[in-house]
This record gives sequence, C-alpha cells and structure tokens, in this order.
Amino acid sequence: MSQATLIKDIVDKYVATSGELVNYSKTDVSFSKGVPRACGNAIILTLDIREVLSHDKYLDLTTVIGRSREKPFLFVIDRLKKRFSSWMGWLASWGGREVLIKVVAQAIPTYSMSVFKLPMDLCHTIQA
Repeated sequence: MSQATLIKDIVDKYVATSGELVNYSKTDVSFSKGVPRACGNAIILTLDIREVLSHDKYLDLTTVIGRSREKPFLFVIDRLKKRFSSWMGWLASWGGREVLIKVVAQAIPTYSMSVFKLPMDLCHTIQA
C-alpha cells in the first residue's frame, strides 16, 4: 500500500507541475496470482484505476507472453507473408525486389523488437 500511495503522489506531482491531466478511465492494472485479492482491491481504490481481467492486445502487441515464447509473435510472420504474397505479380528487377523485401522485412517487426526480445527461431524464420 505504501508503494501505491507513493505512485499516486508521483502522478499527482506530475499533473501539478506539467499541467497535463491523467485519464484514469484509460488506466488499467493487472495483478499476478500471488497478490492477495484484498491487497489488489486496496491498490485499485488507492490509485483510482480499474483492474484489467482479460489480456488483449495493446498497440498491436500482446500484453502477456506466457510459456510459449514464439506463439505471441506469429502475427509478424503472417503480416510479412501477406505483404510479400501481394508482390508476386510485380515485374520488378531482382535488385529492386531485394531492396523492397529488405526494407519491409526490417520495418514490420521493428516495433515488436523494440518492446520484446524476439526468440531466435522467429528471427531465423523472418530472415529466411
């Protein structure tokens, strides 16, 4: 509870000094299994936020990875395959195709790689 109060004080000081407001209706928290329910409820009341119960995607990334390190990032492979399959009809030179593939293949997973360390198997699949 002392840490939750400290976080609340820091956010309040930020609001006071910056002039920006925090939209608490867009702020969520999730707790691990080890946090007692009473403690979680007290933190929610202290911070005046809500608890997220289902872990969906946020900014097109999963919020919880789980045991499978590769499964949450398969959307990167799917997105690359979909993009490359639409190019099959193009009559570009081999050099042009290579540059196009390198640019797109590097751009699509960049955001995911800035947030998470992708598994090596997935990186090898992307490279192939």
